[in-house]
Amino acid sequence: MSLNWWWARSVGAVREHPDGQAAVSEQSFHGVALVVGSTGIVGASLVDILPLPDTPGGPWKVYALSRRPLPPWQPSSPSSVTHMHVDLTDSAAVAEALTPLTDITHVFYVALSQQTTDAKNREVNSAMLRNVLAVVVANCPALAHVSLQTGTKHYLGSGDDMGKIPTPDPPYTEDMPRRDSQVFYYDQEDILFNEVSRRGGGAVSWSVHRPNLIFGFSPRSFFNIVCSLCVYAVICRKEGAKLRWPGSLACWEAFSNASDADLIAEQHIWAAVDPMAKNEAFNCSNGDLHNWKMLWPILAGRFGLEWTGHDGEEKQFKVSNAMAGKEAVWAEIVRENGLVETSLGDVANWGLIDATVYELGDTWKLLHSVNKSKEHGFLGFRDTVKSFSTWIDRMKAYKIVP
Repeated sequence: MSLNWWWARSVGAVREHPDGQAAVSEQSFHGVALVVGSTGIVGASLVDILPLPDTPGGPWKVYALSRRPLPPWQPSSPSSVTHMHVDLTDSAAVAEALTPLTDITHVFYVALSQQTTDAKNREVNSAMLRNVLAVVVANCPALAHVSLQTGTKHYLGSGDDMGKIPTPDPPYTEDMPRRDSQVFYYDQEDILFNEVSRRGGGAVSWSVHRPNLIFGFSPRSFFNIVCSLCVYAVICRKEGAKLRWPGSLACWEAFSNASDADLIAEQHIWAAVDPMAKNEAFNCSNGDLHNWKMLWPILAGRFGLEWTGHDGEEKQFKVSNAMAGKEAVWAEIVRENGLVETSLGDVANWGLIDATVYELGDTWKLLHSVNKSKEHGFLGFRDTVKSFSTWIDRMKAYKIVP
């Protein structure tokens, strides 16, 4: 695999979109990918990157599987991408949709259904993965690899256990044992290992990918922190307010890792085709450190706002409270600026901002090591400041925000 591919994408020399590319004949496909969760924050990047002519393991044919129909901002896809919609919790519907797809060689499982309790998260997300793999492993004779995306809670425990169980000192490494916690990631890993072993003899390999806080483009994704912050900034501008930092001093100053969605997708693809990556778990982050003290002025500058940083613990506030009842304000912003038609609930997750600016840095230290990934041959990286700016620009380019 050429180092030039990772380097060019890491430094921003390549940021193509597959629109307008020459069609690849079916006879020339080398890999056939099933991207599960294709409209999510990393799934969208996989669907963008896999069809590119220089992507390792290609040319790729892509089955893009999502629960909901394509959003209105979704760019057109090349002919090598087939979009499908199915409820992954419905085993019969999954079997009906996937049984005919006998040519799949690689599964990229990046789906997530966020539930209200840890117990429900375990039940629903485990069933979704099991339903997919039960069909694909049994019906795809050329299946070679399954990659599963989890996250840093592998090291920290579930939300319900936050602060109740000891967590290891950072940086977190892939050889750390599981926590004594009800984290559905552990269930998913066990399902993955059990399902691929059904083929025996190591015929199907696996990889697990553990990103940190993700910067990417999927406005309706539960975990899209960049879009939520952009919408918060736009409403502040509309109302003539400063962009105020809502959270704690610890979160303002604490250094963390972030994970660029394209970079995560690249690591998935690398692990799918490089023998050095088979049957391993890998952390995935940009390879540098950031804090919100660095990023907040960038967000303000992109929307022409004055800003305030942390100016006392007594002035903390919940964005979910400050932004309550702003649906009509957002509708007016959409109309005035000719944006893609969205509701506020489509594009802003105020609870995610609250969690990020209070919990991350106060209770959890989001720092993990990516040395294992580098030692096995994945040398991709991102500059987090540039990554943050890039995804803001993409929100603007696709007219999600003005």
